[in-house]
Amino acid sequence: MNSPTRTASIFRGSRGGAAIAAAALLALTTGCGSGTDEPAAGSTNTASRPTSHSLQDTSITAEPGERFTLTVDQNASTREYWYLVDPRPDSAVLVSRGRDYAPDSGDEPAPGSGGRLTFTFEAKGRGTTRFTLLHCTFTTCQGNTSSRPPETTGPSATPTTPATGTASPSPAPERITYTVTVD
Repeated sequence: MNSPTRTASIFRGSRGGAAIAAAALLALTTGCGSGTDEPAAGSTNTASRPTSHSLQDTSITAEPGERFTLTVDQNASTREYWYLVDPRPDSAVLVSRGRDYAPDSGDEPAPGSGGRLTFTFEAKGRGTTRFTLLHCTFTTCQGNTSSRPPETTGPSATPTTPATGTASPSPAPERITYTVTVD
């Protein structure tokens, strides 16, 4: 069964990101079709064009069976990662369908280049649920990898300074909580 997909994008620090996103969105919405106004075989929704949400748009409404994505910039070479963390969505309302990374450099990742990480979700049943994305950078998280979030999501301690003998906490990682209502 084909289900409509919505896309929410978060592009940081890249002026070219908006152009890339616009080109990708255009390619997705034009696609290859039959040349008629009829929906594709198996399609139940003629208005399945992706919808883009800004970073501040943390309330999402979906219908059962609808899929949507959240896309963020990520650069492993600068220890910048995003994770789905607690609270995770109620699986009776919304399920995660995984994540996919696409390097900015094309098919193969190039040293120092970043890319786009896309989280995909599917609305399952009526209700409201919340989930959180955690954004870690080299200054906000320690002990994490591309697939393993830090053990704690609070501020990380920085190394002890010789002059004072004390450690000061680094800033806390960014947490974005989304509320999804399935009608």
